[in-house]
Amino acid sequence: MSEGPLTPEGLEAALREIGAARYHSLHPFHRLLHGGGLNRGQIQAWALNRFYYQSQIPIKDAIMVSRLPTVALRREWRRRLMDHDGDGEEGRPGGVERWLNLARGVGLDTDLVASTSAILPGTRFAVDAYVHFVRDRSVLEAVASSLTELFSPTIIAERVSGMLANYDWITAETLAYFTPRLAQAPNDSAFALAYVKEHARSAEEQRSVLDALIFKCDVLWAQLDALYLAYVDPGRIPPGAFVPEEAPA
Repeated sequence: MSEGPLTPEGLEAALREIGAARYHSLHPFHRLLHGGGLNRGQIQAWALNRFYYQSQIPIKDAIMVSRLPTVALRREWRRRLMDHDGDGEEGRPGGVERWLNLARGVGLDTDLVASTSAILPGTRFAVDAYVHFVRDRSVLEAVASSLTELFSPTIIAERVSGMLANYDWITAETLAYFTPRLAQAPNDSAFALAYVKEHARSAEEQRSVLDALIFKCDVLWAQLDALYLAYVDPGRIPPGAFVPEEAPA
């Protein structure tokens, strides 16, 4: 990054470059997941650990709502809480409930999943670090850390099409979590991107925004690192973590 501030368009381009280089769609575990390279137990481990991330997103968003200074901003961000927690109406589950349905669909006990007692330490450390980042850093950095959603429609499309093509025991109903996200994520990222482009004016502010996105990419990458090391290679599952019935392929 040059010494002077970027234009808003230049900042957006720099953010997109980070995603192209660092987004977890590039991780070997993700490529195994959508390419048919995992067995049932490894996919169960992914679903169980990913639930912790899903369950903490509305907590992160509640923290964000408490920190935003205007009614309009709080109202906009509150919509994300509804997306993940749902509104309590039958037939309109939020993302947390839909992920439990996914976990059930891949053969997991949802009580075990919801307890989060069997997740990997690396999963917990990475996700907790994200929640703490949103709590402790500036509002601008917290908003910027959500910009991985700029890249999520691509990974969702790869994941859904690949898993349906390569695992005959996984159904479209099991993966229904992802359908609303194809619309929600672009809406959320458009708002966050506009906010960042408007408020990150100085070179220092822009550097903090770029670093926030790098941090969030690292959070997502670290979760897949933990899964790969525990359930693929070398296959060292930490004490207390989920042990699949099916051995690694």
